[in-house]
Amino acid sequence: MCIIFFKFDPRPVSKNAYRLILAANRDEFYHRPSKAADFWGSNHEVLSGLDMEEGKEGGTWLGISMRGKLAALTNYLQPRLDRDARGRGELVAQFLTTDMDCLTYLKKVSAEGHLYNGFNLIAADLSTEKGDVVCYYGNRGDPKPVVLAPGTYGLSNALLETPWRKLCFGKRLFLEAVERSQALPKEALVAQLLDVLNNEEAQLPDPAIEDQGREYVQPILSKYAAVCVRGLDYGTRCDRTNTVILVDADGHVTFTERSMLGTDPSRWETSTHEFRLKS
Repeated sequence: MCIIFFKFDPRPVSKNAYRLILAANRDEFYHRPSKAADFWGSNHEVLSGLDMEEGKEGGTWLGISMRGKLAALTNYLQPRLDRDARGRGELVAQFLTTDMDCLTYLKKVSAEGHLYNGFNLIAADLSTEKGDVVCYYGNRGDPKPVVLAPGTYGLSNALLETPWRKLCFGKRLFLEAVERSQALPKEALVAQLLDVLNNEEAQLPDPAIEDQGREYVQPILSKYAAVCVRGLDYGTRCDRTNTVILVDADGHVTFTERSMLGTDPSRWETSTHEFRLKS
């Protein structure tokens, strides 16, 4: 179970404001190998974590490039998966290295959406000259991608802005942090956003999750109904990665990743990468 909150304003009126604030959780099984966020690609211009699962190596769930291409993925909660479907992580990795603009890319993805299990994909072009464009496509929703208006959005394991109670609760906490963003030092804003991502208050009852997940999620609903999913999933514990991305008015990117070390939920490692977007 993953969750993403983001606010974007392509032309902030204040130099202290951010063009993009994004906070995301990735929850994955401990046994699924992955690499921590780092630069990769032919010119080391892409920054993301990487999936190292056999047969799906090189896919990712969230990343940004120095050219201003950003993409983020969540899975769509469905009771049964097609084990022969293509790996969804390739959708993010391919966008981060393509020359296509985000809308053109998502139109291409939408034509192939049936080849994958359920997913949601955010794709963005952040350019200091052309202005920022953020698009969305979910292969369990409308057949065509949409260009998003500037604003604040929440995305979990249903379609964009589906009002699961945990999404509404987390979005409210996210907005409270964002409203203070111009008055806070950057490090304090990142810390507050990480606190939002680690909120474990179960938002129950939530018939929407129960209905969508059916028998898959019912036995552990109290774990899935929080912004921070922690605990046992049919005997397999979940790993966690928190990511916060800030892009300021001048195109300066701060990418902070906080990851659980091994299988110990009391031990974490935090790393931060900073760079300026290329015009």
